[in-house]
Amino acid sequence: MKQKLYVILIAFLATASAAFAGPYSDTLGKKLVSSTTSQEKALFVRWMFVAMALHPDLKDMSSITPAQREEANRAVANLMTKMLTQTCAVEAKEAVKYEGASAIEGAFNLFGQIAARELFTNKEVSGGLAELQKYFDSKAIEQALSDAKPDGSEKK
Repeated sequence: MKQKLYVILIAFLATASAAFAGPYSDTLGKKLVSSTTSQEKALFVRWMFVAMALHPDLKDMSSITPAQREEANRAVANLMTKMLTQTCAVEAKEAVKYEGASAIEGAFNLFGQIAARELFTNKEVSGGLAELQKYFDSKAIEQALSDAKPDGSEKK
């Protein structure tokens, strides 16, 4: 049970909220993923971290300087421009043509999820996430879930 709970929590933490993705947005998202290096994906995740650090609930946990924020913004803007105008230009045009501008958001949502997932595979990160496990009340969770059926419906 502990291992299953750990896997579920990792999966939850490693994914962003799902946005609607049509076939063209999905194709663009896959192209964004396949045409970027691990370093470019890491750059994107760093930018997401820099942006999230602005949230009032997180500000006290980060010491990102305005210069670092500007550099992250500049680097990711350059990356996204390259992706949309060169590397994935055909897919981007088709996505916008057939699904509208929101297709770009859906495609980058997929890209961000995959980029973050790569980050979570790092042994230091996964080890840090595993530390959460020692604070769970496993008995209480098992008891609360003991009546649940594998298909998700509860026993009556």
